[in-house]
Amino acid sequence: MSDDVRHEIRSVLDAVVLPHADSWEEQGHIPADGWRALAETGLLSLPHEGPGFLRSAVFLEELGGTGYAGVRAAIGVHAYMAPAYLRMFGTDAQRAAWLRSDRIAALAITEQNAGTDLSSLSTVAKPDGAGHRLTGEKFYVANGSTADYFVVLAKTREGGTTRVLSGASLFVVDGRSPGITRHPQRTLGWRAADTCRVSFDGVVADGVIGRPDRALLQLMPALDFERLVAGLLAVGGVRHCLDLLRSFVRSHRVRGEALSANQAVRHRLADLDAQFELVRAFAHRLAEEHCAGRLDTKAAAVLKLTATELAVAAAQACVQFHGARGYLDDSAPARLYRDAMAGTIAAGASELMRDLIFESGR
Repeated sequence: MSDDVRHEIRSVLDAVVLPHADSWEEQGHIPADGWRALAETGLLSLPHEGPGFLRSAVFLEELGGTGYAGVRAAIGVHAYMAPAYLRMFGTDAQRAAWLRSDRIAALAITEQNAGTDLSSLSTVAKPDGAGHRLTGEKFYVANGSTADYFVVLAKTREGGTTRVLSGASLFVVDGRSPGITRHPQRTLGWRAADTCRVSFDGVVADGVIGRPDRALLQLMPALDFERLVAGLLAVGGVRHCLDLLRSFVRSHRVRGEALSANQAVRHRLADLDAQFELVRAFAHRLAEEHCAGRLDTKAAAVLKLTATELAVAAAQACVQFHGARGYLDDSAPARLYRDAMAGTIAAGASELMRDLIFESGR
């Protein structure tokens, strides 16, 4: 992708996101006028597949490069992660109804006792005439208070989910449906992500996504795509963190010399920069593989693991070298560190990524 495209996307984000990101962090969500402004740029409607995805890859990296991971999480879920299920498995009618940039999307997959291991799934969907009624509670739902629709995972057969989700299905649920209650969950970081606990009490689903009782077959490719998206966002976040840190150590003086005059500081940044270049190159290669329809589980897990773990290491160094000023709650280094920790948990914890990588190496 040309530098002109990257500069174009960066300038749009500079104009539409950065002036408002701090207030969105305070509010705990992106407000309606923010979503409208983003939709008007066309960046929320970029391609998910084929050669056009390279533009999405640049957008995701630059979105991560804003330095506000809560904002990037909200947009990533809305524009990529939740719609992926409808794009891959939905009907034409479902796609026409819901895949619009002005309809805020949310993923309602995780539960209190069903996160990395979904075998304990307790949300149920019972037949009701021509449709289903959903009852259960989902946790850690990004865009939870503002979502116009939810993609929900639920059991559709008694005894299901104990054997690779064989008795679970995915549903699209209108956010205006009676029986939905949204409870904000204040998190350590990702404060603009609008994280909520969402309760479904006999809620009528708008429809099943794909074939019923086949959630595993839908989750596997969608989660691979989700981890590619998360990895690209994290790569941008690492770049932002290293740019901030590099600028600080060159300008901050200790005993009359720039902090960067200390060899230990220079070498720490060099190590982080070297790792960043490798991870970024792998992310770009993986984006090209996805364009060609060759994204695989191991590669997606490798990118998600390495990019998000590097984000933590970079943010930790950023706080450390900023000293006490970096430990202030309202400082950029503190926000970067809080946000980086969330990246190693969302879209599959690092431990799960390592298991997937190990199992794929057989």
